[in-house]
Amino acid sequence: MQPPHIATASDDRRAAIQHTMTLGFSNDPITRWLWPDSHVYLTHFPRFSGAFGGACFEHGTVYETDCKGAAAMWLPPGEQSDGDTMEEILGASIDEERMEEIGAFFAGMDEYHPHEDHYYLAIIAADPAQTGRGLGAALMKHALAKVDETGLPAYLESSNPRNISLYERHGFEVMGEIQVGSSPVMTPMYRPARR
Repeated sequence: MQPPHIATASDDRRAAIQHTMTLGFSNDPITRWLWPDSHVYLTHFPRFSGAFGGACFEHGTVYETDCKGAAAMWLPPGEQSDGDTMEEILGASIDEERMEEIGAFFAGMDEYHPHEDHYYLAIIAADPAQTGRGLGAALMKHALAKVDETGLPAYLESSNPRNISLYERHGFEVMGEIQVGSSPVMTPMYRPARR
């Protein structure tokens, strides 16, 4: 089987990529802890994923496989997710009594996030109908080659323990664990700068 070709996604692919992300995260432990109800998840996650990684489109750091079955959004140095929109979506879609715990969880994510310039893998996913074909590995290899050209480190949070070995194969190291109350474990991972 030929390895997938990776290309930079244009802005007109934004909605399609948000749908890929929604399918890819439909069984993700953290995401479904946030939105256990399928209707609520399907209603709100596409916009949430757009707020989490949407700025990547403006910087040409959204990568997609040629089969359109997987994509990754990398925030370049100095860029952040749209926290205001994310907070608005969470407030509109999650019961108020859960918000303190969820706020503490996101605060835990902030504690691990590096302060020096780095590339941040905001979100990567494959349509479940396309998994098992090496799409995630191809996306990682492509993006990290570009990161390495800059001589900067990379950072991500693994919301699914099954993905940790993939990230380790690409040079990421586990920094610790984020877990608050009833939440599943989120694993922050750092990849030192390479040339």
